[in-house]
Amino acid sequence: MRILKIVMLSILSVIGLIILVSMFMGYILSVPVYHGENSDHFNGKEFVNPGDVRQHGFGDLIKWIMNRQQGPWNSIEEFDHGKVKLNSDSSARIYYVNHSTFLLQLGNFNILTDPVWSDRVSPFKWIGPQRKRPPGIKLDELPEIHLVLLSHNHYDHLDISTLRRINDEYHPLMIAPLGVPAYLAENGIGQLREMDWWEESGINENLTIACVPAQHFSGRGMFDRNKTLWGGYVIISEFGNIFFAGDTGYGDFFKDISEKYAPIHLAMLPIGAYIPGWFMSPIHISPDEAVKIHREMKAEKSVAMHFGTFPLGDDGMWQPVNDLEIARQDKQVENFYVLSPGEYLTLE
Repeated sequence: MRILKIVMLSILSVIGLIILVSMFMGYILSVPVYHGENSDHFNGKEFVNPGDVRQHGFGDLIKWIMNRQQGPWNSIEEFDHGKVKLNSDSSARIYYVNHSTFLLQLGNFNILTDPVWSDRVSPFKWIGPQRKRPPGIKLDELPEIHLVLLSHNHYDHLDISTLRRINDEYHPLMIAPLGVPAYLAENGIGQLREMDWWEESGINENLTIACVPAQHFSGRGMFDRNKTLWGGYVIISEFGNIFFAGDTGYGDFFKDISEKYAPIHLAMLPIGAYIPGWFMSPIHISPDEAVKIHREMKAEKSVAMHFGTFPLGDDGMWQPVNDLEIARQDKQVENFYVLSPGEYLTLE
């Protein structure tokens, strides 16, 4: 009996130590939180989604992890990186780099969205979702970067090591939703601009950025969940309005964005990490929903993102692309493109 008590105490001590270490790491990883006036999406303590859509809690996360049935993934190591063509003032291109990272060349003005060049999207280098295919453009072969758009602070969208390198090399303006720039400033990143939903900010005489709603959440540690904002962007320029959805579930706000900023010349829409639907649907759209959004927004063209790079959901590496093709054929949509890393579209 005494031995049993000793064993039980030892087990409880180990569990207690694990909890304490986890809470300490969760505290260390948590980022500065936003403090500001209340709004329809900020209640004074945390941000909420349009329509106050419920996000799944820790219990749901454990349920998903315990019952995961992930589709197949393979690693692609041999890769012919794309070469960025220098633009003139009269043309525009969009390069797909990887995941949610695009290089937009609007004339001679270069924009990056959610730049991620790290091997893992995690606070640790030895664990967490690992890259399964290389970026389509090497980081040291980028042209001069003038502007970086950040949708929120999750590790697969805000890669601090990549941002430090870009900041040191090019010193671009970095735009992020409410609360996010405080973390960037802590990491020595200089030119920052903070934006709220439906706010517009002039960059130069030919370019305006609008921050628009998305349905998601935020957090990098244990004590900062939803303490900073998430969102998408509309890039308003002489080349037409370009929509970057960020990371998002489906909602009526897409129609609101379209009403305000149509015509949408090009939409960048996520298609991956949507399985299992019961867990992912509040925060990620499916390929079928992406095609639905493409039509609702009356986008002239759309291009897929957020697939085939990091295994984040239970969908396999190529399942989002296959399901997108099924949805395109079902809804008779032709101008929704899947680019390989390094490939580009020319914007007329």
